[in-house]
Amino acid sequence: MAVFENVKIAKKANILYEGHVTSRAIEFEDGTKKTLGVMLPGEYEFTTIHEEILDIQSGELEVLLPAQDWKKIVSPQSFSVPANSRFKLKVVSLVDYCCSFIKH
Repeated sequence: MAVFENVKIAKKANILYEGHVTSRAIEFEDGTKKTLGVMLPGEYEFTTIHEEILDIQSGELEVLLPAQDWKKIVSPQSFSVPANSRFKLKVVSLVDYCCSFIKH
């Protein structure tokens, strides 16, 4: 889906790692949530509460998921991160992403 319609968008950005990772939260009419953001080259670590699906719109990165080896991700590509876990990213080139939060 290239365009999201009928959403609420947070005015305030989520700014992490001294501005190298930024996103804005969006909420759909059915209550589902996503973030749209950008990551500059660098190494980052994140934790999840819910399962997350990251859709890489542009750019290249490597991801280290729990109990797996590093995996190269090049746009357009997606990957899932389990709920209640920790994962690492090595962003190779500027990444434009959409993160979906999956509540089971």
